[in-house]
Amino acid sequence: MTSFQVIDMTCNHCVKSITSSVHTVAPEASVLCDVATHTVTVSGTHDDKLVEKAIKEAGYTPIRQALVK
Repeated sequence: MTSFQVIDMTCNHCVKSITSSVHTVAPEASVLCDVATHTVTVSGTHDDKLVEKAIKEAGYTPIRQALVK
């Protein structure tokens, strides 16, 4: 599981754009976006760097969050 802070994700259009972009590089991944906290969490099989790049290429600014165990 990888989480990103995406401050410039502000609406449902942003959620759809980010989810679609992540699915282009990780079609089987589960993408959970929370507009209120500006958090995108990706679970399942994926390459963190490719996911981050896909979010950037969609026009957003992802900041990878450290996982708390």
